[in-house]
Amino acid sequence: MTLTEIQQHEEYYDDIFKALKKEPYANYLGIELVELKAGFAKVTLSPTPHMLNTHGTVHGGIIFSLADYAFAAASNSYGKTAVGVTNTIHYMSAGMKEHQLTAIAEEIKKTNRLAWYRINVWSNNELCATMEAMVYRKNENFIE
Repeated sequence: MTLTEIQQHEEYYDDIFKALKKEPYANYLGIELVELKAGFAKVTLSPTPHMLNTHGTVHGGIIFSLADYAFAAASNSYGKTAVGVTNTIHYMSAGMKEHQLTAIAEEIKKTNRLAWYRINVWSNNELCATMEAMVYRKNENFIE
Protein backbone atom coordinates (compact mmCIF):
# COMPACT_ATOMS: atom_id res chain seq x y z
CA MET A 1 0.00 0.00 0.00
CA THR A 2 1.29 3.44 -0.92
CA LEU A 3 0.57 6.30 1.46
CA THR A 4 -0.56 9.67 0.18
CA GLU A 5 1.68 12.56 1.18
CA ILE A 6 -0.88 13.73 3.75
CA GLN A 7 -1.04 10.22 5.23
CA GLN A 8 2.76 10.07 5.32
CA HIS A 9 2.86 13.47 7.07
CA GLU A 10 0.37 12.26 9.67
CA GLU A 11 1.82 8.79 10.21
CA TYR A 12 5.44 9.93 10.43
CA TYR A 13 4.82 13.38 11.93
CA ASP A 14 7.04 12.84 14.99
CA ASP A 15 9.97 11.59 12.89
CA ILE A 16 9.58 14.44 10.39
CA PHE A 17 9.33 17.06 13.15
CA LYS A 18 12.40 15.68 14.96
CA ALA A 19 14.45 15.56 11.76
CA LEU A 20 13.57 19.16 10.85
CA LYS A 21 14.27 20.36 14.41
CA LYS A 22 17.82 19.01 14.11
CA GLU A 23 18.73 21.46 11.31
CA PRO A 24 22.30 22.49 12.31
CA TYR A 25 22.29 26.07 10.99
CA ALA A 26 18.87 26.86 12.46
CA ASN A 27 20.02 25.51 15.81
CA TYR A 28 23.23 27.54 15.62
CA LEU A 29 21.16 30.70 15.17
CA GLY A 30 18.66 29.74 17.88
CA ILE A 31 15.69 29.37 15.53
CA GLU A 32 12.90 27.25 16.93
CA LEU A 33 10.40 25.21 14.94
CA VAL A 34 7.16 25.77 16.84
CA GLU A 35 4.46 24.51 14.47
CA LEU A 36 4.47 22.10 11.54
CA LYS A 37 1.55 21.02 9.36
CA ALA A 38 1.44 19.61 5.85
CA GLY A 39 2.82 22.44 3.70
CA PHE A 40 3.03 24.85 6.65
CA ALA A 41 5.64 25.87 9.22
CA LYS A 42 5.97 28.50 11.92
CA VAL A 43 9.40 29.33 13.36
CA THR A 44 10.64 31.91 15.84
CA LEU A 45 13.88 33.63 16.77
CA SER A 46 14.84 35.98 19.59
CA PRO A 47 17.65 38.13 18.15
CA THR A 48 20.91 38.40 20.07
CA PRO A 49 23.37 41.34 19.91
CA HIS A 50 25.63 39.67 17.33
CA MET A 51 22.64 39.45 14.93
CA LEU A 52 22.31 43.22 14.62
CA ASN A 53 23.56 45.51 11.89
CA THR A 54 25.27 48.89 12.12
CA HIS A 55 21.91 50.59 12.79
CA GLY A 56 21.04 48.38 15.77
CA THR A 57 18.30 46.45 13.96
CA VAL A 58 18.26 42.79 12.93
CA HIS A 59 20.61 42.08 10.03
CA GLY A 60 18.89 41.19 6.75
CA GLY A 61 20.87 37.93 6.58
CA ILE A 62 19.28 36.80 9.84
CA ILE A 63 15.79 37.64 8.57
CA PHE A 64 16.56 35.76 5.34
CA SER A 65 17.82 32.73 7.30
CA LEU A 66 14.67 32.68 9.43
CA ALA A 67 12.42 32.83 6.34
CA ASP A 68 14.53 30.21 4.57
CA TYR A 69 14.27 27.77 7.48
CA ALA A 70 10.47 28.19 7.62
CA PHE A 71 10.43 27.52 3.86
CA ALA A 72 12.59 24.40 4.29
CA ALA A 73 10.41 23.04 7.10
CA ALA A 74 7.14 23.62 5.23
CA SER A 75 8.41 22.15 1.98
CA ASN A 76 9.86 19.07 3.69
CA SER A 77 6.83 18.57 5.96
CA TYR A 78 5.63 15.55 4.00
CA GLY A 79 8.83 13.61 4.68
CA LYS A 80 9.74 13.82 1.00
CA THR A 81 13.08 15.50 0.22
CA ALA A 82 12.54 19.01 -1.17
CA VAL A 83 15.42 21.30 -2.14
CA GLY A 84 15.25 25.02 -2.79
CA VAL A 85 15.44 26.19 -6.39
CA THR A 86 14.75 29.90 -6.12
CA ASN A 87 13.54 32.55 -3.72
CA THR A 88 13.01 36.28 -3.63
CA ILE A 89 12.78 38.29 -0.44
CA HIS A 90 11.39 41.78 0.06
CA TYR A 91 12.32 43.71 3.20
CA MET A 92 9.52 46.01 4.32
CA SER A 93 10.59 47.26 7.73
CA ALA A 94 13.34 46.70 10.26
CA GLY A 95 13.38 43.73 12.59
CA MET A 96 13.77 45.21 16.04
CA LYS A 97 16.33 43.80 18.48
CA GLU A 98 13.86 43.62 21.36
CA HIS A 99 11.18 41.81 19.33
CA GLN A 100 10.82 38.10 18.78
CA LEU A 101 10.81 37.38 15.06
CA THR A 102 8.29 34.92 13.63
CA ALA A 103 8.30 33.43 10.14
CA ILE A 104 5.29 31.61 8.73
CA ALA A 105 5.61 29.58 5.54
CA GLU A 106 2.52 28.49 3.63
CA GLU A 107 2.29 26.27 0.60
CA ILE A 108 0.67 27.98 -2.38
CA LYS A 109 0.76 25.16 -4.92
CA LYS A 110 2.34 21.71 -5.09
CA THR A 111 2.88 19.36 -8.02
CA ASN A 112 4.76 16.08 -8.13
CA ARG A 113 8.07 17.86 -8.86
CA LEU A 114 7.70 21.51 -7.81
CA ALA A 115 6.07 23.44 -4.99
CA TRP A 116 5.67 27.16 -4.30
CA TYR A 117 5.60 28.91 -0.91
CA ARG A 118 4.92 32.33 0.57
CA ILE A 119 6.80 33.19 3.74
CA ASN A 120 6.06 36.21 5.92
CA VAL A 121 8.40 37.40 8.66
CA TRP A 122 7.00 39.41 11.55
CA SER A 123 8.73 41.57 14.14
CA ASN A 124 6.05 41.55 16.84
CA ASN A 125 2.93 42.50 14.87
CA GLU A 126 4.71 44.30 12.04
CA LEU A 127 5.44 42.60 8.73
CA CYS A 128 9.15 43.10 8.13
CA ALA A 129 9.75 40.79 5.15
CA THR A 130 8.03 38.55 2.68
CA MET A 131 9.59 35.80 0.59
CA GLU A 132 8.37 33.81 -2.40
CA ALA A 133 10.14 30.50 -2.91
CA MET A 134 10.08 27.32 -4.97
CA VAL A 135 11.42 23.82 -4.32
CA TYR A 136 12.25 20.82 -6.43
CA ARG A 137 10.66 17.71 -4.92
CA LYS A 138 12.83 14.60 -5.19
CA ASN A 139 11.53 11.03 -5.27
CA GLU A 140 13.12 9.91 -2.00
CA ASN A 141 11.97 10.39 1.55
CA PHE A 142 14.37 11.63 4.22
CA ILE A 143 12.71 9.62 6.99
CA GLU A 144 12.89 5.85 7.51
